[in-house]
Amino acid sequence: MKFLKTSKNKMALQKINKECRKLISSSFNLAPQKSKFGIVYTLYSDRFNSIEVGYAENDKILQTKVSQSDLILLDKKIGRAKDLDLLIKTLNEFNIYFSRKLTFKYSDILIKHLSTLGWPVGRSLYKQRKINKKLSFAQI
Repeated sequence: MKFLKTSKNKMALQKINKECRKLISSSFNLAPQKSKFGIVYTLYSDRFNSIEVGYAENDKILQTKVSQSDLILLDKKIGRAKDLDLLIKTLNEFNIYFSRKLTFKYSDILIKHLSTLGWPVGRSLYKQRKINKKLSFAQI
């Protein structure tokens, strides 16, 4: 008796699934989007004392951006646009907001947060502290 009830339930679920698939239009793309790898970068403006973070799809786009402006490329690495969105949301949680075009006012705290979050900041503005520990053995 139980077997008949479960088989009827399974058949009903299969019908519902088929009907739901018919209702969903083919114009919706329900597959997860694969984000492309590109370049995440950090630029510095000496004139405005500001930091700009961003994402470029390839190295040529980044080079044209740097050459057209008076910004200095601090560092770059391979990343995704999703990484930039996550960085912005995390910095907002730290009450650090961008002013325009993902430009932040330079501060040591900003650079420290960027470095801690794994964002490329280079070594020219922020020097990571290295802690060397020496172990000494007590001799008896």
